[in-house]
Amino acid sequence: MDAMWEWAAAPEYWGARFVVAHLLALTYLIAFVCALRQFRGLLGERGLTPIPRYLARVGFRDSPSLFHLHYSDRFFAGVCWAGIVGSVLALVADLAPLWAWLVLWTVLWLLYLSIVNVGQVWYSFGWESLLLEAGFLAIFLGPAHVAPPTLVLWLLTWLLFRVEFGAGLIKMRGDSCWRDLTALYYHHETQPMPGPLSRWFHWLPRPLHEVEVLANHVTQLVVPFLLFAPQPVATAAAVVVVVTQGWLVLSGNFAWLNLLTITLAFSAMVIPVPTPPVSGLPPWFAVLVLLVTVVFVVLSYWPVRNMLGKRQVMNRSFNKLHLGNTYGAFGSITRTRYEVVLSGADDVGGEWREYGFRGKPGDPYRRPPQVAPYHLRLDWLMWFLALSPSYGRSWLPGLVRALLRNDEQVLRLLRHNPFPDRPPKLVRADFYRYRFTTRAEREETGAFWVRTRVGDFVPPVSLDDLE
Repeated sequence: MDAMWEWAAAPEYWGARFVVAHLLALTYLIAFVCALRQFRGLLGERGLTPIPRYLARVGFRDSPSLFHLHYSDRFFAGVCWAGIVGSVLALVADLAPLWAWLVLWTVLWLLYLSIVNVGQVWYSFGWESLLLEAGFLAIFLGPAHVAPPTLVLWLLTWLLFRVEFGAGLIKMRGDSCWRDLTALYYHHETQPMPGPLSRWFHWLPRPLHEVEVLANHVTQLVVPFLLFAPQPVATAAAVVVVVTQGWLVLSGNFAWLNLLTITLAFSAMVIPVPTPPVSGLPPWFAVLVLLVTVVFVVLSYWPVRNMLGKRQVMNRSFNKLHLGNTYGAFGSITRTRYEVVLSGADDVGGEWREYGFRGKPGDPYRRPPQVAPYHLRLDWLMWFLALSPSYGRSWLPGLVRALLRNDEQVLRLLRHNPFPDRPPKLVRADFYRYRFTTRAEREETGAFWVRTRVGDFVPPVSLDDLE
């Protein structure tokens, strides 16, 4: 009977399965830690967009989540801790029997799905759906003593194809600077969260920027098709993806998007490592994998239609389980960087003192920090806020109110509170234009940024004004 299912197993991909599973477990761990450390200020009972308020107007059918059964901040923290413990166990789950593997990875997926589906604007990023889709497929990878299922490896590769090819298409369709190879004249400076080396990348010679863009197009529009070629071509194509993602890691902070993309790339590789004795797929498990594959073939209709359509959208989930999603990034590039800078004062006419964020640019003399693969959700939303005030409609008034009250949970999201003893009487938000200093300006002033005030974003307000 086992011989009937030999085609369903790929023991030569044992090393690939090992890497994919362990990197996914690590990504889950990072994601649950991020949720634990930030949820009270963002989503807690006294957060900027409280989960209880969301649950009161959105039902389980529209947002499947454990929190429809019960919500409290303590319960949310318990879910996060369960996810952290489960992620650590997943790092050593190769030793577990197959049924335990299935249970553990299913629990991880359900826990994180529950968080994402009540996370509102704070969990609207493409890498949340990417983690859920990759994490769901990992359920069916199996532990080390079972040969990797061929169909699951193909599904992971298909997921990588959608990530890369979708991003390549949206760039070519969305902004002329990708087509004329000038996108990186701006992107390293205007990206959401610059890193320590972003300024250095920005000041590379412009012909090299054009080479970067051209290499990006090849990696995202040509290389994805080679992932399905016979070996060793597929492995070479996957290595190209890994190298490109490493370049992105060095040049910016994109939470765990790059880590996940690198993880998926390993699913297409044959890694030359000794393969321990493995058993074939049990028939019941092979049937289960086949059924999952059929489901994903059906779900793929929507992302394929989106990629081939003239009105392609980025990072869209077509169902509430976040399976069979479409992906993409930077369909348009901002040419000028603007920042919203928050500050407070003790009274009218008093000194205005700035609040410092953990990742986003603020103090011109502070080097942009390395944040990824950690995700600073408030900092990212502040970047979107500078693009349009509409992005802050649901949470900006609450943020201003929290600063005027010195709300402890919200202030924990910040790097620096200039009013540690008592809250300010007034808070305002100024609108600045930022640009990287040139080499001469950096040597003269020691600053990393030059900023110019553009005007008021939110004029000075007090608690009485908000009430």
